[in-house]
Amino acid sequence: MGDWQTSTSLIQPSKYPPDFKHYDYVNPDAPKGGTLNRAVVGSFDSFNPYVVRGSAAAGFLNFGGGLNYDTLMEQSTDEAATSYGLIAEATKYPADYSSVSFRLNPKARWHDGEPITVDDVIWSFNTLKELHPQWNAYYRNVVKAEQTGDREVTFTFDQKNNRELPNIMGDLTVLPKHYWEGVDASGKKRDITQPTSVPPLGSGPYRVANFSMGKSIEWERVPDYWAADNPTRVGRYNYDKIDYVYFRDSNAAWEAFKKGGLDDFRIENSSQRWAEGYDFPAAKNGEVVKATVDDHSVANMQAYVLNNRLPKFQDRRVRKALTLAFNFQEMNRTLFHGFYKRLDSYFANSELASSGPPSDRELKFLEPLRSQIPEEVFTKTFTLPNYDTPGATRTFLKEAYDLLKEAGYKRKGTGLVNSKTGEPFTIEMLGDDPSDNRVLEPFARNLERLGIKASVRIVDQSQYIDRLRNFDFEVTSLAYYPQSLSPGNEQRDYWSSKAADSPGSRNYAGVKNPAVDQLVNDIVYAEDREDLMAATHALDRVMLWEYYVVPQWYNDKMWLAYWDKFGMPEEQPSYTSIDPYAWWVKGSKDTAAAD
Repeated sequence: MGDWQTSTSLIQPSKYPPDFKHYDYVNPDAPKGGTLNRAVVGSFDSFNPYVVRGSAAAGFLNFGGGLNYDTLMEQSTDEAATSYGLIAEATKYPADYSSVSFRLNPKARWHDGEPITVDDVIWSFNTLKELHPQWNAYYRNVVKAEQTGDREVTFTFDQKNNRELPNIMGDLTVLPKHYWEGVDASGKKRDITQPTSVPPLGSGPYRVANFSMGKSIEWERVPDYWAADNPTRVGRYNYDKIDYVYFRDSNAAWEAFKKGGLDDFRIENSSQRWAEGYDFPAAKNGEVVKATVDDHSVANMQAYVLNNRLPKFQDRRVRKALTLAFNFQEMNRTLFHGFYKRLDSYFANSELASSGPPSDRELKFLEPLRSQIPEEVFTKTFTLPNYDTPGATRTFLKEAYDLLKEAGYKRKGTGLVNSKTGEPFTIEMLGDDPSDNRVLEPFARNLERLGIKASVRIVDQSQYIDRLRNFDFEVTSLAYYPQSLSPGNEQRDYWSSKAADSPGSRNYAGVKNPAVDQLVNDIVYAEDREDLMAATHALDRVMLWEYYVVPQWYNDKMWLAYWDKFGMPEEQPSYTSIDPYAWWVKGSKDTAAAD
């Protein structure tokens, strides 16, 4: 077993020493006070984010603790793939990565004053693995959690050399066993396997103060928060209150932002709004500030996701045809003001994106799979259609139609039908907001030129979430969860065959491919950074050439708009680009000293 250490990193030595006081970018004297107002689209019906059922309220997260809970270690906002001690003051693991131990901070407390114990950690681990497929996949190789000292817990793994596991065990959200095994005010035993309408006991920087189910939730800063002096917390979580108000759709949320007092900042995701929408009085007179920030994160895959569980999408020629039919250049020009870049990788905007021919190190992972993956992986550089000339539309649609004919479809009148059954080729595109029409309908129109009858269906957010969890859709437009600069065990939840059959997993496309399963394992068990990058490049290539999704676009800039009520540190974190929890409300007590 190695020595105790206060941080872990998968890429390079941690930036901060064991005795660091706070992140470099924060203002340690930032004043406390004021309210952060946020607008949320949709609704909520639960305060339990760890079950597949229900929609959890804003501030509760399925992964990472959110406002209510703390984790063993805290992922750094200032470095990629690096964590520092929180509930656990230190960690250690052997050279073969066969286990990891955490020593709990004796100061760690629940909001009711009870200490956070090793028993809480063990119970949380066992419970979360049972409750949700995401956690089950994430910690698949963890076979045992046991107490190995007064304040020490050890997790044992079923295989060696999974370099990421000691690090990601620190992500474990710790839940209060005594609360969940106790009874509520009416004497009824609590049940963590079900949604709950009662805010649960937590340990984090905030707790629920008030709520109106489905409409709003108000969080209050915990005045005696046990970790207030933890270096990952100093200068952060400065608001006395965080108020979330729900709106029916994104347009209503936008109007709330313009009004003021309901949403204090937004990361703008509409190029049209960014280019034309900030002409309201508050933006013109400087009350609302626009800022463009370089985005250092991996661009997560945003795509028209094809549900490959359906027979119509199980032929790669069909999937490629649909990809050829997407005219990104026209949409970027006519709808997006030319702001976006085309996504041609599952790890764009980073060194993890594949490019050019496979390297020798990549071939080490690809050659054993040669008979299982497209030959183009070895012989061609992956490219997407570029509709840059007047004749491009005819060229790419003809190529798409030829592929559909090879796959067994033919024209019948104005439609495309299965040559054997005569069944029309139809696609329903699912969205959860009226604004989704803007990105779904142009693609649908191009598919109709091939004879595919494409329709758009917009449902409310709760129905959309439920259908997504149960993979009850044909095509939808969505952005996958953000990738990190050190991919690992979470790739199983994105792409593995097991996850494809697990409702609630993030394998929305239904990827079931033994070659992909192997490449995911190659990533998980990579011996060093070079092998990790090569295995990730290899996975990227195979996923692209299989055409499981139709890649859309990304922005390497973050569009930030905010009401001029905040004090902000001069610098922002180098990894996450912004940290709103390190801002403070101007006019709060001690503002002069902080400025």
